[in-house]
Amino acid sequence: MRFVLVGNYGVANLGDEALKEYFLTSFPDIDWVVLSAHPKKGELPRLPAGIRSLFFTPWWKTVRAIAGADGLVFGGGSLFTDIESVVACVIWSLHAATALFFRTPVFLAFQGMGPYKTRMGEWLSRWTARRAVFISVRDLESFQRVESWKLSTKLVQTFDPVFSLMVEKKYSRNTKKLFTIIPRHNSSELLQKTALECIKKHPEIDTVNVLLMQPDSSPEQATAQSLQTSLTMPSTVVPVRTLDDLMHAVGGSSLVLTQRFHGALAALAAGTPQIVLPQEPGDKLSQVQKYTEMPDATAALLSQVKNGHDALAAAMRLH
Repeated sequence: MRFVLVGNYGVANLGDEALKEYFLTSFPDIDWVVLSAHPKKGELPRLPAGIRSLFFTPWWKTVRAIAGADGLVFGGGSLFTDIESVVACVIWSLHAATALFFRTPVFLAFQGMGPYKTRMGEWLSRWTARRAVFISVRDLESFQRVESWKLSTKLVQTFDPVFSLMVEKKYSRNTKKLFTIIPRHNSSELLQKTALECIKKHPEIDTVNVLLMQPDSSPEQATAQSLQTSLTMPSTVVPVRTLDDLMHAVGGSSLVLTQRFHGALAALAAGTPQIVLPQEPGDKLSQVQKYTEMPDATAALLSQVKNGHDALAAAMRLH
């Protein structure tokens, strides 16, 4: 079976690359064709979203791949949300529309759907979901949101599959009083304020690391520099490019402050105390804090991931 896999890949974001790794390793019987913003060898570009990409990318190869595939899989992540820009919903809906034009089945796998700031963003997401042959969502808020759309397609509740990869990783604990901060490129002053409060409340902290999960991003680098300037003690900026790097950094910390979803999942998998700062009420980070308070959360979440994996595997075989 040959499936096209599309997501926010190729933007040097650790979480998105880990999602790609999950699909490629967890479904070895599938012949995957990966679509990426910056394709590596063997990958294809995403469909063009502007004039420049229309003229400078071989988009016709991507269209040909979608037309000849057994299905198009949107592989994890918060793709269908306009919390940062409605353009994201436009891009992903364009891929879905192309698949539907060629009668290629569309699969929404391990998705975070919403939240939404615009009617267009929600309309495009609902339009795509209504035409999908399979939908699984990774959090309760997404489940409730999609359920309210009254779709005919069965909705599967699962969890972010990268969590299962994180649990499998080996990481070492130490006694160093290490405070780890994981910002986003658009982190606000609230992150700086919370970081200072943490340092004040925990005088035993003697080391501060600022992890960059998108280390090649200039805005994220600028955010880290601004954060360093505001802190009352020296800190080190640590670029993380692999799950191993992330799990060792988080597993060796005594406290994690994060505005990154996969940073929060890493702390949860490692059992490291954490403070989560959501961007918006009801977003993907809001749910993580609830899981930290659940007994046997790891076992329950791994079970949800397996359910999502098995359901997707069965749906791909069926179609």
